[in-house]
Amino acid sequence: QVQLVESGGGLVQPGGSLRLSCAASGSLFDNATMGWYRQAPGKQRDLVATITGGGSTIYADSVKGRFTISRDNAKNTAYLQMNSLKPEDTAVYFCYAFQVVSGKSYGHWGQGTQVTVSS
Repeated sequence: QVQLVESGGGLVQPGGSLRLSCAASGSLFDNATMGWYRQAPGKQRDLVATITGGGSTIYADSVKGRFTISRDNAKNTAYLQMNSLKPEDTAVYFCYAFQVVSGKSYGHWGQGTQVTVSS
């Protein structure tokens, strides 16, 4: 059983920065793909960024050049560094982990952390 716990959300002014953390516990392997999604009120949950076990990354166009995803396998933790934040970045941010174990696919979600960008 894998559990993901996000932290680091909060209220920040436009142009500011936040760093989100996603701590994983349980049987999460180093080759798992981890990612961040976000969901604004009344909208669908959208991909923000992903990082594979090998360190390859994908970003949504809306965050390229402003957000950076990273991971520390020794700590079983993924991070999302968010710079130059805009009001449209306001959303609940969810951590996601995906892995294949013995031919079976498993996906895990965290509970989410609120990010509010407002003056």
